[in-house]
Order: sequence, then C-alpha cells, then structure tokens
Amino acid sequence: MTPSARISAAIEILDDILTRRRPAADALKDWGLAHRFAGSGDRAAIASLVYDGLRRRASAAFVMGAETGRAVTIGMLRLQRGLAEPTIASLFDGARFAPEPLTEDERARLKEGSLADAPPEVAGDAPAFVLPSLRATFGDDLMEELKALGRRAPLDIRVNALKRTREAAAAALADLGAEPTPLSPLGLRVPMGEDGRGPALHVDPLFLEGGFEIQDEGSQLASVLAGVKAGETVVDLCAGGGGKALALASLTGNGARLIATDADPRRLAPIHERLRRSGAAVEVRTPRTGKARADVLVDLDGTVDRVLVDAPCTGTGTWRRNPDAKWRLRPGSLANRTAEQAEVLDRAAKLLRPGGTLVYVTCSVLPEENDAAVDGLLARSSGAVASVATDLSAVPGLSEKVRRTGRGVQMSPALTGTDGFYVATMTRIS
Repeated sequence: MTPSARISAAIEILDDILTRRRPAADALKDWGLAHRFAGSGDRAAIASLVYDGLRRRASAAFVMGAETGRAVTIGMLRLQRGLAEPTIASLFDGARFAPEPLTEDERARLKEGSLADAPPEVAGDAPAFVLPSLRATFGDDLMEELKALGRRAPLDIRVNALKRTREAAAAALADLGAEPTPLSPLGLRVPMGEDGRGPALHVDPLFLEGGFEIQDEGSQLASVLAGVKAGETVVDLCAGGGGKALALASLTGNGARLIATDADPRRLAPIHERLRRSGAAVEVRTPRTGKARADVLVDLDGTVDRVLVDAPCTGTGTWRRNPDAKWRLRPGSLANRTAEQAEVLDRAAKLLRPGGTLVYVTCSVLPEENDAAVDGLLARSSGAVASVATDLSAVPGLSEKVRRTGRGVQMSPALTGTDGFYVATMTRIS
C-alpha cells in the first residue's frame, strides 16, 4: 500500500472508532479482516497512524475545526508527526486510494491553526473530568506531563537473569541497537522507527528461549521496589499474565516462594507458557469459576511475608501505550476500580503475618486510586496496618526522579521517562 492509501485506511478506521465508540483494537482487527490484501507492514503502519490520531484526538480536532477521522488524521500529521502543509497536501492528492485533496479551509487551518487559546483538556488531549485529579498529582507540571503522556512510549525489555546477564543480552541484541535503560538495572531499550514501530521481538531467538520479556521500565522498577528477598513467601495477588511474578523470580534467582493468582482466571492464561519459557519457579493458583468458587489462598492467611498488589486500575499512567483508553474512560469506571482496589487491599492485609509487607502498585496517576486507596485500607484496618516509606535505595538515581506523595512514590513520563506507575509500602502491625 502507498503512504496515501494507508492514510485513507486510518481515516476509515478512525471514523469507525469515533462514530461507533468502538475499542481501537476491535476496529483495526475488523478492517484487517475485510482488507486481507494488506500485508503485516501495512497493518502495522495503519495502526500506528490510528493510535497517533487517538493520541492527538482533541487537539487535532480543535485545530482542524471538526472531530472526524479525516480532521483528526490531518491535524495529527501536523501536531504529532510534524509534517508541513505542503507535505500533507501531497499525501491528500485524490489519486487512486488516496484521500480527497485538502480544502482551502483545511489548508488555512494547517497553516494558521494554533492551540494557544485551547483549554487544558484540549491542549493536553485528556478527558476534562479527570483534570482536577491530574492537577492534584502533577501541580504546575500538568501540561508537561499531559504532553509526555501523548507521546509514543519507548520499547523496553526486561532481561531474565535466570537465563542471561543484561550485558550478555545486550550483546545478543546488538543488531537491534539495544541499550541499558536509564534507571532499571534489569532493562534494555530497543530503538523504534520514525513511524513508531519496533522490531518483531516476539520472534527473536532470545525471546523464544526465555531470555527477556517486553516490559516498560516503570513496571520493572515497581518490581525492584517490591523489595522481595530470597527465602520469603510472596503472593502476587493480581498476577494477570505474570509480568511482575516473572520479574520477582528473576530478581531472587528463584530463591523466594512465589505464589501467583488473580480474581479473573482468564487473565492468568498467558502465565503458564511464560513460566515454561523463562524457567521461573512460581506456583500458580487459579480460582475456579462459578458461584461457589473457593478462596485459593485461605491456607496462607496470616503467614505471608510479602504481598504484591498490582491492582486493577484505570490505566491512566499508560496512555502513551494505549491512547484509546483515555477516551473510553468514564467517571463510573473510576468508581468501579476504586471499589475493586479496596476489596483486593483488604484481602492482601489478611494474608500478611505480623511484620509482613504489603506493596501496592498501580499504573495510574490519579490520587483516588493511589494515596486515597492506601488511606482507605489504613482506616479500615483500625491500626493493624501502617504506612511505611518505600525504599528507593535499590535503584540509584531514582529518588531524584520520582514524585513523593503522601503515602508513596509516583513515576511519570515527563519526570521518570516511564509509564505512570505508583508504588506504596505498608506493614502489618498486628
């Protein structure tokens, strides 16, 4: 497909997303099924255009004066990809499979349009209803952080120390230009192309033999900050696909007893193949489905040294990777998430032995899901659980890069260069 034809496809998919309020992944999948002539490179390039359009959905629509697939794409090409009006016009030439030529109004807006008078939710491409919460987290850095959340995320991998050292993995991936991550002692960063696409790491021989996992540097750092030690009994209570459980096994050299579970057994499905590939020693406890499902952790109550709660959340800290999520976020979904967080924190507290440690992690930048969730547990525990400072000493240079909140630490794209991970630490007193 020509570059113009790819743009036409992106416009079509964005129109589908905007008019039907569909998840971007579903719209992209359906387009691909209906256009099987498009190769893998075409589909990847079109997806990159669509996600860049969603990153700049509000600001592009503001500059172009309409919220349509065409307007968002044109505005994105200028705001996100930095193309000048003549270059954009050459892509919109009306040739076969190309978009219709730019109108005079579109040309004028490309030349003269500005975000100088745009409200912050438009200039920062974020839902208006979360701005007060974001401002509470970021303060005067709000616009800088919103812009960082609108950029593409880097491609980070976590080296599996059970198989390779970071130096050996970097040497094996030298042809990809992999370099150590700025903060995480576990990570490598792989350069991406100008279109935002990276190499197909999932078919790399080192990946297939379990030498690394694809994982944002912020998630890697959260695993390090969990402070797990060899000899401990550790429960990963919201394990999902197992990313952090695998990281903990790597960090301890399989020296801790790791138990992974999740309230939704479907989320656990990928963990088994990942464990096989990585050599990580993790006990997976899958809850049974149905109304009468038993608690698979009841035998551990009051005995666990450390519980990691990588809680379900709105994912506001991952908008760089999933810009679709920001526009699908609703006030009701935030309320649902905070209720789930309270439930899982209460369950985690019951697992701890006296003196045990609870590490609470989210990929959110909203205080309602972070400090407020911790405050809620402390209040409900009536003094049985106390907040303690998260030890940052395991990651040199991190203490100067994070925001300290009332109860924990907040990573963010502009300050830390990572996704927006939050980490708080608590201990059971009695």
